[in-house]
Amino acid sequence: MRCPFCGKPETQVAETRVAEDGSFIRRRRRCATCDKRFTTYEHPEVNFPTIVKKDGRRIDYERAKLLASMRLALRKRPVSTEQLDGAVERIEEKLLSQGLREVLSTQIGSLVMRELKKLDKVAYVRFASVYRSFEDIDDFKTLVDEVRK
Repeated sequence: MRCPFCGKPETQVAETRVAEDGSFIRRRRRCATCDKRFTTYEHPEVNFPTIVKKDGRRIDYERAKLLASMRLALRKRPVSTEQLDGAVERIEEKLLSQGLREVLSTQIGSLVMRELKKLDKVAYVRFASVYRSFEDIDDFKTLVDEVRK
């Protein structure tokens, strides 16, 4: 594997750990040239369903997009990277376990909302306010009241 700092291909694995649920392997690597350390993750290659957007477009699933939207909702909230990664893993497991070739983007939004509600109520409200496209303050108030219960 190439070093992300100097680009040399001579890297050594310093430490290997399997995730608690066994779904991926985390490797700490060290570059033999510049001596810097970095982490890699080894995941099995799987085919995710195609995402069908509201306007009918079909796009490939992108983990980075899912992470980015969740990170935006979780910005400046006390949620660790490990917790976020776990939430994304659970969403991906649900997508794969359904065995569908296509999934509506609204279904993914619902999965994200369910995970955010468990992680952080403020992030849940942030995401929901955009995802549900509130028309007025009463819609927002209803959501906040729902979260308070």
